[in-house]
Amino acid sequence: MATQAAEAPPTPYDLLGGYAVIERIVNRFYDLMDSDPAYAELRALHAPDLAPMRSSLASFLAGWSGGPRDWFENNQGKCMNSAHKGVTINRDTADQWADAMGRAIADCGPENTQLGEAMAEMLGRLATSMARG
Repeated sequence: MATQAAEAPPTPYDLLGGYAVIERIVNRFYDLMDSDPAYAELRALHAPDLAPMRSSLASFLAGWSGGPRDWFENNQGKCMNSAHKGVTINRDTADQWADAMGRAIADCGPENTQLGEAMAEMLGRLATSMARG
């Protein structure tokens, strides 16, 4: 009798809803950052055109969550800290980033709210760890 290979368990990327959900989250995040005065200091750290950042962050989050690893293949040897080298990230801007991302995930994230909350918490920790002062 032939044995079937065990099917791989779904990744967080799969459980989130794939690229479409990640892209919605990222677009909401940058829309918030671009329009809500609460994120003005964070917005000032970015170029006027957010399109490249939208694409880059969506690609990063896809790979980070277990989906396509395009960002990591195109940025070999980089991590989030090295990708932001030269950018002054303080506690306030890190908190703004975490808050905007948390709102974006709550607004557009997965149906599984626990997964969305865990994602927001982990990304918030990542943002906080990048604060330099």
